[in-house]
Amino acid sequence: MKVMTLQSTQFLPFKPRRFRTLRTISALMLREISTTHGKSAFGYIWAIAEPAAGILLLTLIFSLALKSPPLGTNFPLFYASGLLPFLAYLDMSGKVAQSLRFSRPLLAFPAITVLDPILARTLLNGLTQALVMAIVFSGIIFGFGVDITLNAYRIASAFFMAMTLAIGLGTLNCYLFVRFPFWERIWGIVNRPLFFLSGVFFTFESIPQPYADYLWANPLIHLVGEMRRGVYVTYEGEYISYLYVYGIAGACFGLGLLSLRRYYRTDLHS
Repeated sequence: MKVMTLQSTQFLPFKPRRFRTLRTISALMLREISTTHGKSAFGYIWAIAEPAAGILLLTLIFSLALKSPPLGTNFPLFYASGLLPFLAYLDMSGKVAQSLRFSRPLLAFPAITVLDPILARTLLNGLTQALVMAIVFSGIIFGFGVDITLNAYRIASAFFMAMTLAIGLGTLNCYLFVRFPFWERIWGIVNRPLFFLSGVFFTFESIPQPYADYLWANPLIHLVGEMRRGVYVTYEGEYISYLYVYGIAGACFGLGLLSLRRYYRTDLHS
């Protein structure tokens, strides 16, 4: 009887905490949906319209100067294969970087850790961007009647690379934005030329040396290349390095999470 009493008293307090993290993340995701898009019917429509407008603009500009895109024969498909993963990374990393600032009042509750808002925003915006990709790619393929065989594994790999890099850099910036407010402006300036340096409207192989070696250091060029390997089965993309991308993402995530756990009580509640 004593053993049963000891076991019951030992495990009973843990029952209400079961799946607490999952419930917390789900609640934060619902809060995100209601506050971000709940008041506007055009919130998610704009998420699809923004990349579609960018693809249309690139198509109009470059189709006037070029007879065919660098890969394939369809301009919208080529630019979609570069713009969609780039915008997915940009949106997810920006949302993750603002996650603790967005959920700052909720961090006073013991049930919510610094990791919960980060995971909630990553999952929600990851699902949103995946849906945007599926809709835009389907619209281009069926709308233009493109005869193409997609590599689903490569496309999923490219999206996972974008998602991993976004959560890594976003988590580090989550801390830096709070600790050093001026860094947010510097980061915004640094990100502006990435659109022209990430292979959105060109291929890595078209860049001559030694500039190609400099461009290789940009992790976004790797995930864009991986997406192109998924869309164009003949594209080899030998320069792509999974280790490099995941190494940067993992290092930034680890450093950012350690910094947040150490300083978030004073930084976020000061």
